[in-house]
Amino acid sequence: MSTNNPRPSKAERTASAREKASQMRAAQESAAKRKSLFVKLGVLGAVILVIALVVTLIVQNNNTKVADSGAVPAGGNAAGGIVVTSPTTLGERTVENIDVTALEVPAQLPATPEPRDLTVGKKGEPVNITMYADVNCVHCADFEATYGPQLNEWLASGDVSIEYRTVGYLDGGSPTNFSSRGANALACVANDNPAAYMPFVTSIWGHYEQGEMKNAQLSEMAIAAGASKKVTECIDEGTFRPFVQYTTDVAKYDGVSGTPTLVVQGKVLDLAKDDFPTVVNAAIEANKK
Repeated sequence: MSTNNPRPSKAERTASAREKASQMRAAQESAAKRKSLFVKLGVLGAVILVIALVVTLIVQNNNTKVADSGAVPAGGNAAGGIVVTSPTTLGERTVENIDVTALEVPAQLPATPEPRDLTVGKKGEPVNITMYADVNCVHCADFEATYGPQLNEWLASGDVSIEYRTVGYLDGGSPTNFSSRGANALACVANDNPAAYMPFVTSIWGHYEQGEMKNAQLSEMAIAAGASKKVTECIDEGTFRPFVQYTTDVAKYDGVSGTPTLVVQGKVLDLAKDDFPTVVNAAIEANKK
């Protein structure tokens, strides 16, 4: 048995077609609205990203703005060095303030290092070791790991004094200016508690494999090394960043092109040829005669 369905009338067919057309228009309009929303959200997201990048660049730019003049930390001198006289003591500060703009820019940099204001221990005095170093330098970290204990032994026995000229050479490869911030932290510790300086030297280069640190991490490390909690303000404010910039410029003007650069009793070592402990021990023996 079959059932015959009556054929829709023309009016019914027309109404059905109009309904389908209306549904299609509604679907198209809905799709268009969704597409428009996605486009607007995409544009908004792009705008937010651009704003974030601009803010980041502004912050980074502000972080690189350092005053031309500033204070010198305890143990500091006119060449931008910090002199260590024992594992717990620093030399006298020989100048109160520095000014980068007062430096004479050489017409041509020396082909080989010609460090200024070098100390040379006389007979019966400690041998002087001057070291140019960067806290973000892998070779400096290796040097500290290899010779750090020996340096402390020489200091403890009164055989040497060490002048750290800590530069910001590697800031160009760091998004956070870690070289200069780390050097500033070293100066802050020297100024806060001289006895904490050498332990902090060991800690900061010993951390190299773990990567760059934020100021909060530098402060924690400094306090663990023996600095007081007030060192945090010095590190956060970059109190000695002008001093670091001064040290960096002096080193560049004097032809020091890389770190570590070692000077013993006024002689720049060739670390590819000269054995550091041998040179120092020979100088110690010479000064005792």
